[in-house]
Amino acid sequence: MDVTAIVMAAGEGTRMKSNHAKVSHKILGKPMACWVIDAALEAGCNRVVVVVGSHSDEVRALIADAYEGTPHASAIECVEQAERLGTGHAVRTALEATGINAGPVVVLNGDLPLIQAQTIRTFAETVSGGAHAGAVLTFTPPVPFGYGRIELDADGGVNRIIEQKDCTPEQNAELLECNAGCYAFDGALLAAHIGEITNDNAQAEYYLPDMVEILKSHGHGVTIFHCDDYRDGLGVNSRVQLAELTAIARDRINERLMTEGVTFIDPAQAWIDPDARIGRDTVVWPQTHLIGACTVGEGCQLGPNTRLTDARVGNDCVLDETVGIDVVIENGVTCGPRCYLRQGTHLLDRAHVGTHVEIKKSTIGEGSKVPHLSYIGDTTMGSDVNVGAGSITCNYDGKNKNATVIGDRVFIGSDTMMVAPVNIGDDAITGASSCITRDVPSGALGLERSDQRILEGYTERRRARL
Repeated sequence: MDVTAIVMAAGEGTRMKSNHAKVSHKILGKPMACWVIDAALEAGCNRVVVVVGSHSDEVRALIADAYEGTPHASAIECVEQAERLGTGHAVRTALEATGINAGPVVVLNGDLPLIQAQTIRTFAETVSGGAHAGAVLTFTPPVPFGYGRIELDADGGVNRIIEQKDCTPEQNAELLECNAGCYAFDGALLAAHIGEITNDNAQAEYYLPDMVEILKSHGHGVTIFHCDDYRDGLGVNSRVQLAELTAIARDRINERLMTEGVTFIDPAQAWIDPDARIGRDTVVWPQTHLIGACTVGEGCQLGPNTRLTDARVGNDCVLDETVGIDVVIENGVTCGPRCYLRQGTHLLDRAHVGTHVEIKKSTIGEGSKVPHLSYIGDTTMGSDVNVGAGSITCNYDGKNKNATVIGDRVFIGSDTMMVAPVNIGDDAITGASSCITRDVPSGALGLERSDQRILEGYTERRRARL
């Protein structure tokens, strides 16, 4: 079944009080529009048309950033709604720009980030058999105020949609089926009749819900599709709702991970990206954040206070108060507390990075240790190296970044400055507080240190002068 999804992402979102498009605001690190697009793709929609308008360049850019180079890139296209003349006008613009005129068409709001793939898949099926020309996605939220209500006819079809402001007190109390603002249509009938929507209303806009009456007037049936999980129908119109839906998304993700064998010390204090993957028997401590496409293996300890972005972590690692951005961490690695792993860092099996250590664009070899108070940048380090406290690779000369190469089983004395470019051979040693500016051969001691002078009685003489 070929299904097209039209994602409405052209709105201004004035209640967000933002300089950015509403659908660009993120939930757990992912823009809202991408949540909806991902759900549509997972549902099997072979074509996703995103209608952009307000902040169109921004929305196009975030979609390109998310999907260019992926298998789904060819299925997604953006259509510009130059004039925002209502939801009916947006859908008509999409149809005219793309030539869609067949198959089920689901119209989804870009600010509905919690809608699930299974909901979209089944929603589309309601108009695939010919029995119905259209369907309205409905739900029953705990607090229905603010949502349009669905009045059903005797056969269970849609009689009419009543906006909240037009509901009588009795209708507010009795009509609990709410309109989620999403619609499914037979594509051929939608294309044939979309032009019949008029703007004869106070706002002079073309409203997509008018398609319900139009299709019925032509003798076609319109039904409802009720969300089993009311959270699928919740939208974002304010910063408060953004926070509320973020918490719901967090809970959904963490609940799924717990059913897969992950332990959360406090699920309410762990924020996991929907694209992240965590292996069984891993323990997630409070204030842990996984952002982007992170993968974490089995038997790890994450946190507390750990933030990983687009990181790949192996099995049996301990990452305590660790920040890692675009890094690869192999098996049995220990990090922290309070270490910073910058882009391009690669920690091999059993490596250790300790307290107040920063590593950038470097490989730390198997079993090697950078225990505390050090900076390692643009470095290739061999296995079983020990780096003493306060040691630094001086990789930047004011113009270029230069490389440091450290061999296997090297002992770097505390407070060693390694001025790159420099090579330190296997089994070499550097003396504490040395400034290494030349290569150190394998098995050699590199020592740079001024002779210590002792001036007896200096303190008394100094006091006498003051």
